[in-house]
This record gives sequence, structure tokens and C-alpha cells, in this order.
Amino acid sequence: MIQAGDRYKRPLAMSLALILAFLVVQVVTGLVINSLALLSDAGHMATDALGLGMALAAIVASSKGSRDGQRTYGLYRLEVLAALANAVLLVGVGLYVLVEAVLRLRDLPDVPSTPVLVVGVVGLVVNLISFLLLRSGAKENMNMKGAYLEVVSDALGSVGVILAALIMMATGWAWVDPLIGAAIGLFIVPRSLRLGRDAVRVLVQSAPAGMDVNAVRRDLAAVPGVLDVHDLHIWTLTSQMDVASAHLVIRAGDDGHGVLDRARDLLVTRYHLEHATLQVEPDDHTGCDEISW
Repeated sequence: MIQAGDRYKRPLAMSLALILAFLVVQVVTGLVINSLALLSDAGHMATDALGLGMALAAIVASSKGSRDGQRTYGLYRLEVLAALANAVLLVGVGLYVLVEAVLRLRDLPDVPSTPVLVVGVVGLVVNLISFLLLRSGAKENMNMKGAYLEVVSDALGSVGVILAALIMMATGWAWVDPLIGAAIGLFIVPRSLRLGRDAVRVLVQSAPAGMDVNAVRRDLAAVPGVLDVHDLHIWTLTSQMDVASAHLVIRAGDDGHGVLDRARDLLVTRYHLEHATLQVEPDDHTGCDEISW
């Protein structure tokens, strides 16, 4: 069976190879000419490489993780953990760039603009290729979204580097370099925080965003034959894999099979919950509704 993220391995691997190859050029150039705009973009690209590597490793591990007695859901959650790790890395890089920009504005370095421009243009091309490779997967998979956001923000960072070089060429304003570096940091942080929030939401097993649990409860209770609904839980295992469980109380002696079929059909057609574990129990059964968590 094809696992959730298997089809994303090739575009991730290609993007990782491109970014690693360019990272070396960017770091060396940034250190030689002492450009914060280049170094901040290189730092972000380094987290790109690490983040893409973690995303790829998570997909490979989750696809190979067998469902044995200890891993009843396989290793799907590794993709969510990789997304959270990417978010933390991005926030760290963004904050570092902001602090470094403030320090450099106090003591402006002399930065040659031509190498900054050349490296910025090459970096933009690399990021645009990666952008095209990852774009479709970002709409469907949280892990891919984390990798995609890194590439998008780094592409904008490359645009910032190009702007800094052009402005320095035209005006000789040295403060443009740290200012553009700070702008890159300001762009990275809020988007990374949102990605982290989405990953944490999955890890604490909140209901999927946009899912009205009370509405699901009401609709299940309205299924013909259902007297009561309790122990309803809805959560996300990983991207595109929402899960539900519930106890449905019916009158003793009624047809439980029909109720089960109708309830499952409701969850699939109305809420796209294809993996639901439903326990149908007679109203003379006691004990299940006494659990308070």
C-alpha cells in the first residue's frame, strides 16, 4: 500500500540536492564579502536543507514503519514532528537575523554589491525550481507544507538579496544590506509560528481545523435508531488522515448493523471521515459512559 507521503519523495530529494549544492556557494561568498543579506539567506537555506532532509527522512521512515504490536498507526506522525522541527528552526533563524541586523546597523560593513547580485540571482533560480517541485504537495501534506514554506520564504529572501545589491549599486547605501536581512527575518517568523501551531494542533490531538465536533455529535444522534452518542473523539493522525471514534447507543434488540452502516456513511459523505471506529451498544448496557475523559 502506498503511504501518505510516498509520492513526495522524489520532488523532495531533487529540491534537497539543488539547495545543498547552492548553499556551499552562498556561504563561501557571504563570508568572503561580509554580507548579512547573503549570510541570513544562507542561514535560512541551511535550515531549508535540514528541513527538507527531515521531511524526506520522515516520509521514508513512515512508509517503512510496519504496523506491529507497538506501532498500531505506523510512523505517520513522524511527518508532523518534522513539520514542527522545521518551524522551530525557521523561528530561530529569523530571530538571529533580526538581532544581527540591529548590531550591523550600528557598525555598517563595506559590502561589494556585484557578488551579492550574482549569488542572489542564482539563489532565486534554485528556489523557483524547488518551489515548482514542492507546490502541489504543499496543498495536501503538512510535512510538505513545512518544506514548501521554507523554499517560498527563501525565494523571497533571494529577491531581497537582489534588491539589496541593486540599491547598493545605484546609491552606495551600506545600510540596505542589514535592513534587507532584517526584512527576511520579519517575513520568516510569523509564517513559521503558524506552521508550528498547526503541527502542535495535530500532536495534541485537537479536532481538525474547521471541524465542528458538536455538529458531528448532533448528526450522529439524528441517525435513525441512535438514542445517544458519547465518547466522541475526532483527531488528525497526519496530513489527509483524519480519524474518529464514538459510541452509539441503540435500543436493546434493534438492528445494530443498519445503524453502523448509516453512521459510517454520514461521516464519510458529510465530514470526509473515512477512518471511523464506532461502537454500537444497547441502552441496557452500562459502564462505557462513566469514563470522564
